[in-house]
Amino acid sequence: MMNSPRPEDFTKLIYPYAILAGRTLPYRFVPNDGTMLQLKNSGALRLIRKRKVVDSISKYDINVRNILGQYAVEENQIEHYRTAATKIFDALTFGYMIGEDAAIVNETPGNASFQAFTKRELYEWNYRLYGLAGINKANRRDLRLLLKQAAELLDLLKKEYHIE
Repeated sequence: MMNSPRPEDFTKLIYPYAILAGRTLPYRFVPNDGTMLQLKNSGALRLIRKRKVVDSISKYDINVRNILGQYAVEENQIEHYRTAATKIFDALTFGYMIGEDAAIVNETPGNASFQAFTKRELYEWNYRLYGLAGINKANRRDLRLLLKQAAELLDLLKKEYHIE
């Protein structure tokens, strides 16, 4: 819609998406890594004699840290998106639409408009938006893989240590 010949025809639809794209995700994977830190810092991980178990735990820990690193990349992408958006969108319109709890509470006002922007500014905004979409897709993919890996690790622990 933003790249159509007349984006102003879609203002009421574009503004809510523009707000949502520039937000940090409300749901994040936050590992409960106290036990892992204890195992690593105390040297107790070396006491686990089953190499397969140690390797699986270590691999899972590396992938958890990778996910956390991706969040930093995503935050950086969001900041670049927001900077590009300042050249296109009216912040007063955003302010009108967002309520006290940061939810969108008002529809895009009928008089909402875009700032006068150049093709270069639109290109930059597109680039930042697509970059943000790309990292978001990668995060979702990697989180699905991490969930699968966690289930496999639990199954391995149950099998190796006869836990039901």
